[in-house]
Amino acid sequence: MAEKKVTTPLTDDKIKDLQVGDRVSITGVMYTARDAAHKRLVQMHKDGEKLPFELQGQIIYYVGPCPAKPGHALGPCGPTTSFRMDAYTPAVLELGLKGMIGKGQRAKDVKDSMVKNKAVYFASIGGAAAVIARSVKTAEIVGFEDLGPEAIYKLEVEDFPCIVVTDAQGADLYDIGVQQYRID
Repeated sequence: MAEKKVTTPLTDDKIKDLQVGDRVSITGVMYTARDAAHKRLVQMHKDGEKLPFELQGQIIYYVGPCPAKPGHALGPCGPTTSFRMDAYTPAVLELGLKGMIGKGQRAKDVKDSMVKNKAVYFASIGGAAAVIARSVKTAEIVGFEDLGPEAIYKLEVEDFPCIVVTDAQGADLYDIGVQQYRID
């Protein structure tokens, strides 16, 4: 486990160096999307429509941010539970998504798709929404404005803190933690 800095967009070379348990500081562009936005993205792709942003090499942060206070790019923006996106995640990974940030475990088919598509799942700290928001330098809605806080935002971040929970080789911190602390 190491401390690493990553600049977006993500590439296969950048991802192969990220190992489960690494503390990562992300700088660059990432997008926000929750379950309603994911459902629309998948449907748009099925319908042959142009998506509101290019997924190749991108990170999606599972968050519905609060409104910004004056002088801030975004209000508190803590991660939401990731399993709500699991039904859509394999399809989005097939479109080139390389990273996801949320909290909680992922389904087996999502982890299998991450290995197949060389993607990584990061966890951000729940309960630290105001601290996380300090990393956001700019925020603009780029899709599904009608969803309110669940619209897709393009965020420019600097030193966004997270931890690699599932790496591209399929190692999963939730599985490791249970094994490590199991009392038989």
